[in-house]
Amino acid sequence: MKIVLTIAGSDSSGGAGIQADLKTFEAFGVFACSALTVLTAQNTQGVSNIQEISPEFVQEQIQKVLEDFDISAIKIGMLFSNEIIDIVRETIKDLNIPIIFDPVFISKAGSKLLNDDAIENLKSLFPYANIITPNLYEAKELFDYDLLNEKAINEISKLPCKVVIKNDIIKKDNEDFSMDTLFDKENKKVFYTKLVSTDNNHGTGCSFSSAIAANIALGKSLEEAIKISKEFIYQAILNAPNIGHGKGPIAHKKGKECLKD
Repeated sequence: MKIVLTIAGSDSSGGAGIQADLKTFEAFGVFACSALTVLTAQNTQGVSNIQEISPEFVQEQIQKVLEDFDISAIKIGMLFSNEIIDIVRETIKDLNIPIIFDPVFISKAGSKLLNDDAIENLKSLFPYANIITPNLYEAKELFDYDLLNEKAINEISKLPCKVVIKNDIIKKDNEDFSMDTLFDKENKKVFYTKLVSTDNNHGTGCSFSSAIAANIALGKSLEEAIKISKEFIYQAILNAPNIGHGKGPIAHKKGKECLKD
């Protein structure tokens, strides 16, 4: 069995963060290990409090997993502070393991998930990642990205890692589509699913990056992994359980069951 490690924060409502990662890994049939970075008090309507885990304990969690398991891929999510960013970087920098980094610092509900002084420091992890997966808000903050900003796109093409930017909305044949764009140096590839008009999208970014990690662990190419992961999220949104009073969670198990062979 393939084994993956997620380094991320906990979501008390179960829809995002470590909880979403574990559900995604289980759906794809890989064994999941985890290292917690923060605890959050949150629900589908937002985050009310964040408690940071000590950087030394974050490092110890990672080291203990690496000592005992043959890890096939690592997903990194919410890191929260400069101190945790620094210690995660030092712990992973010499590993020869595919790393999928979701630079989590702005949620879909608009909640800030990173200390303001740590945003620039996130970029110090880019040389050690195979791919980063920012959402539109995060890409705007990191690169001043939008579809028409050639300067930002040129900056992205010079990064030491590949980048997939999530959830641009475009219209094709009078229908709205969700578009994810993979930037691989000078090359660009887009992935589409129909846009689902719903509030059930809590944790989609976490689940997308962990689905990529799972599929990389299973031997898929990066483009295959992204294609599978995008369809997985689409199906998981379509089959969402409709719970909570804000942005509800998705159905991870159903998302995998509904994937086309």
